[in-house]
Amino acid sequence: MILNITIILGFQLTGEVMTRALSLPLPGPVTGMALLLAAFLIRPELATRVLPTSQGILQHLSLLFVPAGVGVVSHTDALGDSGVALLIALVGSTVLALAVGALTFVALARLTDNAGDRS
Repeated sequence: MILNITIILGFQLTGEVMTRALSLPLPGPVTGMALLLAAFLIRPELATRVLPTSQGILQHLSLLFVPAGVGVVSHTDALGDSGVALLIALVGSTVLALAVGALTFVALARLTDNAGDRS
């Protein structure tokens, strides 16, 4: 299990180093995850080896939200000052994301239906 965690963190570190060295416009952990996926595709036995450890990490993912909750509680004064603006931003962005997703789906559905009629 220690080796599996080392493998996962090693890919994250490699992604972080690559992203900073090459000035890539994406987070290092995302680059590391893409490298890990490539390694899984090249060597499927690596995926089989890391699977139990990754499932264990995912089962306890809620523990990673504890620091965020503590941060919110410790900054209640800032939340009180900007609470209305934060609420409007959260609700507005959620509604906007849902609307854009729905409109994109409708547009793609129409596009694929029209493409199917032409052939």
